[in-house]
Amino acid sequence: MNPLSRLIAFSLLLMLAFGCTGAANSNHPAAPPPSREAAVPEEAVKITPATDIYPPILHSDEWDAPVPLGAPVNTAGAEDSPFIMPDGNTLYFFFTPDPGIPAEKQLFDNVTGIWVSHKGGGAWGEPARVVLQDAGKLSLDGCEFVQGDAMLFCSAREGYAGIHWFSANFRDGLWQNWKNADFPANYQVGELHITSDGKEVFFHSAKAGGNGGLDIWVSKNEGGQWQEPENVAAVNTPDNEGWPYVSGDGNELWFLRIYQGSPAIYRSKKANATWSEPELIVSQFAGEPTLDNAGNLYFVHHYYKDGKMLEADIYVAYKK
Repeated sequence: MNPLSRLIAFSLLLMLAFGCTGAANSNHPAAPPPSREAAVPEEAVKITPATDIYPPILHSDEWDAPVPLGAPVNTAGAEDSPFIMPDGNTLYFFFTPDPGIPAEKQLFDNVTGIWVSHKGGGAWGEPARVVLQDAGKLSLDGCEFVQGDAMLFCSAREGYAGIHWFSANFRDGLWQNWKNADFPANYQVGELHITSDGKEVFFHSAKAGGNGGLDIWVSKNEGGQWQEPENVAAVNTPDNEGWPYVSGDGNELWFLRIYQGSPAIYRSKKANATWSEPELIVSQFAGEPTLDNAGNLYFVHHYYKDGKMLEADIYVAYKK
């Protein structure tokens, strides 16, 4: 979600990790919310690959060169935190019209939050807002994870102190029945991914006992209870690792790590129950990897100039 400095500076990394951006939501708003395009500042200029001074760099020959999805998904605002469904036809993402606006102001813009776009006929449709709060109440929602008809998301909302995890169910064409879904832990659980078999949850945390900074941890589900997490030592360093994604077959662990001063995407493969040395896949302001069943890689790319994040787009690298 989210200035890219939150990905670089550790304290701001934590702000992004635990959902410190979002928006007011309503099932039945009194007036239609503004469109994303209308909410983007008039002075904003859409950045393209031709004008991007720090384009993403692909370090693997398994994919074609990454490209932005384009309209209607990407705007001159900030599209971030992509989450692609396995069939590749539904894309969730976070949007805020101006990443320079503080979260306490985004709360009232009625447009910052989680959105979804569906693909039909090979093209992405106009994104729609995902409503995750009761009418008339405020919330800051982000870091969405969707599995089937269930969603986990982090939120700061009325009636709760700080950031908490919540769940929602998709019924009758709407996300509804949201409720608290915090993990029974005395440490913070950052952005997460539950394996397709539901047996493990990978997440990042500054939990004590790690290698330093943010680490990736895994907790196993035994008898419906999440067990004490284990540090995924094979991929962690004294720096920060986070935003994990696990492939559908459970054999690839994707995550974010800083490379040459900016966020980059790494992948580790599992062989004989052991994670391999991570390999660099995409560097230069790239993060939050998510893949469909065809192996196409979606991620967020942040546009930066003079130390300031200008906007963000969802990119895709198609599997060869």
